[in-house]
Formats: sequence, C-alpha cells, structure tokens
Amino acid sequence: MEKLREFFNSAGGKITAVVLGVIGLGILVWAIKGNFGESDAASLSRGRIFMDAKTAKPFNYELKEGDTIPVEAPSGGKTGYPAELCYWTKDGKTKDDPTPVLLNQYAGKPGPTFCPDCGRLVVSHNPPPGIASHPPPTQAEYKGGPGHGAGADGGRGR
Repeated sequence: MEKLREFFNSAGGKITAVVLGVIGLGILVWAIKGNFGESDAASLSRGRIFMDAKTAKPFNYELKEGDTIPVEAPSGGKTGYPAELCYWTKDGKTKDDPTPVLLNQYAGKPGPTFCPDCGRLVVSHNPPPGIASHPPPTQAEYKGGPGHGAGADGGRGR
C-alpha cells in the first residue's frame, strides 16, 4: 500500500491517475447515455422513407425536431411526404423489399391510391402483411365492390 502511495505521489503516478480518471469519466458518461439516452427504437423511427411529390421518387430522410410535413425534398422545395410501403405482388403474394408509394392525397389527386408496382390498394398507415392477412384489392376488385373480393374493409379482412 505504501508503494502505491509513493507511485501516485510521483509525476508518472499523477499522470496515470489523471488518465484513469478521464477513462472512468468516459465510461460513466457512456453508461448514463446508454441507459437514459435515446432508445434504438427512437433512433430508427426518425429515419424514414419519403416520396418527392414533384418527381414521385423515394428518398431517405431523418426527421429532426421542428420538422413539418412536407419536408425538403431532393428536387428542391417542400414536396417530401411520408411514403407508404406496399409489400404485395400483382399475384397477391408478399415480398420482402417493399415498394414506396406516394398517397394520392399528397399528390393532389382524387380517389384511393394504388401501388404502381402491383396495382393493389394502399392506404394511410398501410399495414404490412400478417400471418392470416389477405392481399388488398386491385383497382378492378376495388371498383367492382363487395362481390369482387373487396368488402367495406378494402379486402383486408379486418
């Protein structure tokens, strides 16, 4: 114990003490930030896919405090709207890589929105496929009404 006191009273010992203190402080800050800082879910929720209403092209955007919709789009101007993701194929099967879709309401068009890739109905907060979910109706099924596969719930089985 006496040798340890002797060491920390020397110039090298004082430098070692300062370095250990800085490392300890860094670990403390890292631990506090990890436990009380932003969660992974919050971080992921900021990064979103948006659609540029001017070009109809998707782009990634990280939401910041104070942002309003529409956001600044790559084409210039506030024409960026949240994309709805479509996970369906034309034949009613699911796919892993979704198609970003711009809702007609954001594009200034009347009527429901249909995916440009599969032609199926896309709604606000478009749900991903579930275990027992049915594909949304195609435009023809939607216009055909309840007898053609699309009920009041849009053929989603909800």
